[in-house]
Amino acid sequence: MHQPASTIDHVFHALGDATRRAIVVQLGRGPASVSELATPLPISLAAVVQHVQVLEASGLVATRKQGRVRTCSLIPNTLLEAERWLAQRRALWEGRLERLEALMQVRTSIDHAATTAPVDAATEEEPA
Repeated sequence: MHQPASTIDHVFHALGDATRRAIVVQLGRGPASVSELATPLPISLAAVVQHVQVLEASGLVATRKQGRVRTCSLIPNTLLEAERWLAQRRALWEGRLERLEALMQVRTSIDHAATTAPVDAATEEEPA
């Protein structure tokens, strides 16, 4: 499944913040309430709620409200799509770098051959 660029943009925007990445790491261990997510963080509960909303809008996190408790869980497929996108870019650049390395090896071989080639005595000019 190909994700539109705008979804990938939202995912990378969401992951561009250290607090949101910390929340994603914590949710990687399993679902947690917003209060549980806020406990290790040096920010207010309201700020955690805002971060969770950004993560939810990006498709990385789903929330479920039961009574007064909002429980958050990670949506792994969204992370997999971002990982696929990165893998495609990595493969593209690795291919380019491999071609560049091959080209550099050919040039080095040519330069080395040119500087170490024996001089043909028949083509040398006699000093006058």
